[in-house]
Amino acid sequence: MLTFLGFAMVLTFMYLIMTQRLSALIALIIIPVLFALFGGFAGDIGPMMLQGITKLAPTGVMLMFAILYFALMIDSGLFDPPVRFILRMVKGDPLRVSVGTAALALIVSLDGDGATTYMICVAAMLPLYSRIGMNPRIMAGLIILAGGIMNMTPWGGPTARAASALQVDPSDVFVPMIPAMAIGVAVLLGMAYLYGKRERERLGVLHLSDGSEDHSEVTVSQYPEARRPKLLMINAMLTLGLMGTLITGVLPLPVLFMIAFSLAMIINYPCLKAQKERIAAHAGNVLAVVGLIFAAGIFTGILSGTGMVDSMSKSLLALIPDAMGPYLAVVTALVSMPFTFFMSNDAFYYGVLPVLTEAAGHYGISPVEMARASIVGQPVHLLSPLVPSTYLLVGLAKIEFGDLQRFALKLATLLCLAIMLAALLVGVFPAAGGPAIVPVAAG
Repeated sequence: MLTFLGFAMVLTFMYLIMTQRLSALIALIIIPVLFALFGGFAGDIGPMMLQGITKLAPTGVMLMFAILYFALMIDSGLFDPPVRFILRMVKGDPLRVSVGTAALALIVSLDGDGATTYMICVAAMLPLYSRIGMNPRIMAGLIILAGGIMNMTPWGGPTARAASALQVDPSDVFVPMIPAMAIGVAVLLGMAYLYGKRERERLGVLHLSDGSEDHSEVTVSQYPEARRPKLLMINAMLTLGLMGTLITGVLPLPVLFMIAFSLAMIINYPCLKAQKERIAAHAGNVLAVVGLIFAAGIFTGILSGTGMVDSMSKSLLALIPDAMGPYLAVVTALVSMPFTFFMSNDAFYYGVLPVLTEAAGHYGISPVEMARASIVGQPVHLLSPLVPSTYLLVGLAKIEFGDLQRFALKLATLLCLAIMLAALLVGVFPAAGGPAIVPVAAG
C-alpha cells in the first residue's frame, strides 16, 4: 500500500507540474498532504511536515544569502569584465555561445554549489542568448548538465554521502572517477557543439562579427546606480575567498554566505538606505526560491515520515533478480538515475546503497567500487523536482520546469551512460563480479 501511495504521489506531482496544471510551489504542498490523508496519516502530518522543513532549513538559509550575495556582485559589476570577454570571443556565433556556455558552467560549478553556478552562468550568458535569439532552454540544459558532472566532486555532496554511508575514503571514490568525468566533459562539449550548430542553421548566421564592436559598456547589472567599478578587485578577492572557503569547508555553507553577504554589503553599500534598496530589489527572487525549498521540505517530509520512501526502495530492490547479482555495480550505476530522480540523495545513499552494497559483497564487489558506481546518475538527479536549486535555474532563465526536463532529461541520460561506459573501460568498477561467495559453516 505504501509503495503504491509513494509512486502514485510522485507520478501525480510530476504529471501536474509537467503539464502545467499546477505550479511547483502549490503541488509540492497540496499533493503530499492529500496522499498522506488518503493513507491514514492525518494525525502525523504536522510533525512530518515540520521535520521535512527543518531538514531543508540550512539549504533555504544558504540559498537565501547566496542569492543575495551574488545579486550584490552582479549589481556592483563584478561579472561585467568576463561577460565582455565572452562577447568578444563568441562574435555573435550561436555555436561558440553554446560551447562557451558549457565551458563556463564547468568552470564555475567547480565550487560544488548549484545555486552559485546558476546565478553566475545565467547572468553571463542569458544576455547573449536574448541578443542572438537562441533558445534559453539550451543554456539552462547545458548549465545543469555541467553541474551534474561536477556534482561528483567530494564537496558536491553525493560522493561524501556515498563514502560516509559505506565507510570509505571520499578521495578513493572520487580520484579514480576523474577519467570518466573527463569523458563526460567531452561528451557535454560535443552536445553543446551540435546544439550550437543547429541554432546557427536555424538563425541563419551567415556572417560572423569580426570582434571589432565596442563592448566596454556592456553590463549584466540591471541597476546602473548600484555599480561599483572601483571596487572590482576587492569584490573579486572577496568572491575568490568565499569560493576557497567553500571548497575547504572552513565553515558550514549557510554561515559562509551570511558572512560574505554582510561583508559585501558593508563594502559596497555602507549607506543604510542603499542596503535596504539592494535587499528590496532582490526580495522577490529570494522569496520565490526559498518558498519552493520549504514546500519541497513538506513533500520530502511526508514521503519519508509515512514510510513511503522505504517501501518504494524495498519494492524496487525486489525487482532485481538473483541472476543480476554479479552485475550489481552496473545495476547500481543504472538505477542511480531513476532512484535519485524520484527520491532524495539522502534516501538513496543512506537507504538503498548500503543494501545493494551488502548484496554485491557476496560477488567480490568492494564497497568503494559500489560507491563509485552510485554517483554516475547525478546529471539526471539534478533534473528532479526534489532538487531545490533547480527551481532557481528555471526562474533565472525564465523557462518552465517541465520544459527544461523535456529538453535535458534525454541528454542527461546519455551523459550518464557515457560516464558509466568510460568508468567500466578504465576499471573504476567491474562490469561483473565473481561467483557468489557462500559462507562455510565451522566444523
